[in-house]
Amino acid sequence: MYQVEVFDANRHFQVTYPHRHDFYEVLYLSNGSGFHIIDSNKYEIKPPCIFFLSPGQAHRLEFSSDIDGFIFLFTAEFYLLNQSNKNKLLEFPFFFSVSQNSPPLVIKDKDDDVFIRTLFIRGCKETGKYEESGEIIHSVLELILLTCSSLYPEELITVQKGKGQIIVKRFLKLIEENYQNNLSVTEYANMLAISPNHLTQMVKQITGKTSIGLLQEKLIAETKRLLIHTNLSVSEISDMMSFDDQSYFTKYFKNKVGITPNQYRKESLKTT
Repeated sequence: MYQVEVFDANRHFQVTYPHRHDFYEVLYLSNGSGFHIIDSNKYEIKPPCIFFLSPGQAHRLEFSSDIDGFIFLFTAEFYLLNQSNKNKLLEFPFFFSVSQNSPPLVIKDKDDDVFIRTLFIRGCKETGKYEESGEIIHSVLELILLTCSSLYPEELITVQKGKGQIIVKRFLKLIEENYQNNLSVTEYANMLAISPNHLTQMVKQITGKTSIGLLQEKLIAETKRLLIHTNLSVSEISDMMSFDDQSYFTKYFKNKVGITPNQYRKESLKTT
């Protein structure tokens, strides 16, 4: 349910291609340089800084050999274990951002950096020690998230906290969990126990996009990732995305991207 460890160039399971996780990730970097590509956005690594990833986000790291820091991985179940507010994770500005970007938190104050680094060190020391360490790890995580939230720049927070934002974040979370099922806006609205019109209004008000637009963006983004980074056929990808007809899937992709899936794969391979 959680893992805290040192993050450096010796990390044995470093993955270079964009990959997805079904857990939350907090990556603190104290040294090094490079880039962190999250979904379609590319961010420069400027330590000390912290990157936050929500479940479902695809990411890839390009870093120098002197990279150094810590990584904290955890599930929603672990964080919410004793929480009465089940939306609390969504209230943090850096998880499931309604602006759909994930800029890092750059730590400017030395005392803040020392405090956060100390928390990660404590988390590493407590990991796997004994059964009671889970409560300590949970407290460490809470301190990290609350501290980062207090330091998060106002200019990176696109909208203020509120019921509407939580509804949209829950919608984004559901998209990550269900995009392969090719569900309708109505089906998502039913999961959220609200009307489709209410969902559409909230999404438009907070993101400037339509509900169906967000669904289409996710489906196309994941299709592109699979075309570039796997050997799956268009037919297999069509099945994964719950399309009954491959020809319709091809037409759908071409309508959104301008070229067919196979043409996109060929063009992408030329540039890599």
